[in-house]
Formats: sequence, structure tokens, C-alpha cells
Amino acid sequence: MQHFFRTVEKLSTYNILFKGLKEGSHVFDFQIGDSFFEHFENSLINQAAVKVQVTLEKHSSFLALQIRLEGTVKLMCDRCLDWYDQPVEDQETVFVKFGETESEEGDDVIWILPEEYQINVAQLIYEYISISVPLKHVHPDRKDGKSGCDPEMLEKLEKYTHQEVEKTDERWDELKKLLNNN
Repeated sequence: MQHFFRTVEKLSTYNILFKGLKEGSHVFDFQIGDSFFEHFENSLINQAAVKVQVTLEKHSSFLALQIRLEGTVKLMCDRCLDWYDQPVEDQETVFVKFGETESEEGDDVIWILPEEYQINVAQLIYEYISISVPLKHVHPDRKDGKSGCDPEMLEKLEKYTHQEVEKTDERWDELKKLLNNN
């Protein structure tokens, strides 16, 4: 139970108190490091150095949060199993509306109760960093155009991965020729 309170306390760093703010634009900067991802179960990211800027545009009836992030996350290469720094960059806008009940307005709208005075952006930051990571984790190519992967591991992969050429029945090859002669 103590861990829960520590988690909440640490994530409170990402609370933005909007009740006392004047209408207009307000900027909040966050530095996301390794310890941030410990608070999210099953996170594929364990190490990161990401700068996040949240610009809160306060209006009388809603808030607009523009979230910009830029930095790197450490990933394991799918090809050579070596660790590398993957650049991440994203910019998203989320609208915060006030109401007793939620209505369907899309993925970019968050509903909160009218009496709320703050919003925690930790989950949003986590999600936007996560979706900015490419599905395929592979070292970027070097400046000379060659693979950034571990050359020793690539040699081993090539040695043990030999593709057998399928030998087909010659009769099928002759039938395929007939199909291609339309």
C-alpha cells in the first residue's frame, strides 16, 4: 500500500493546476527520465531522456493541451538484439471539457468534473511517448548507408539463416507460363 502512495506522490509532479490561471496560454516543461516509466505496468520503455512541453490554453468553457515531446528512448534492436537510442518526436492536442457526464466526441477529448482544479498529464505523456516509438525496433543506418546493427551479430544471422530455394514441379512451371500468356 505504501508503494501506491509513493507512486501517486511522484506522479503528482505532472499535475497542472488550472483553476487559478487566467485565460490564455501557459507553458509547463517536464523532463522525462528512466524513473517515469516505473509507474506504468508492462511498459516497453525502461530508459529515456525526453523533453516534454505542455502548452495549456485556458478558455472559459474548456482547456486545450498542446503536448510536444522530443528526445530518445532506449530500445533493443529486433535484428541484432543490441541496445540503441531511438529518437522520438510528437506533437498532439487534447481538449479538456467539463461536465457531469461524458459524451462521445473522439479520442482527443477528456471529460472532467466541473469542480476539478487540476489535471494530471502523466498518462498522456506516457501514451504519446509510447505511440511515437516505431513498431519495428532496428538500429538507424549509419551516415555511410550501412546498417547500424552489430556487424558480428549480422554475420551470425547470415551464417545460420540460409533460405532454401523451393524446388517446384516442372509441370506447374509450364502451367504458370500458360497463365502469363494472356
